[in-house]
Amino acid sequence: MPDLTRATWRKSTRSNGAGGNCVEVADLDVGIGIRDSKAPDTGHLTFTTRVWVTFLAQAKTGRHDR
Repeated sequence: MPDLTRATWRKSTRSNGAGGNCVEVADLDVGIGIRDSKAPDTGHLTFTTRVWVTFLAQAKTGRHDR
């Protein structure tokens, strides 16, 4: 389990601050952390940098759109 005490969490600049479906991400020594911005104390997911970069590239192409 990565140490998150010094993690700096951030939201997308496209988040309008009105709530909704926002996630926060943080750069970690082991990769990337992701958590729910509305419930930050309920846990997080951790991905390697390679997996995260692959996901972002696929998301930009619409691969994960419904």
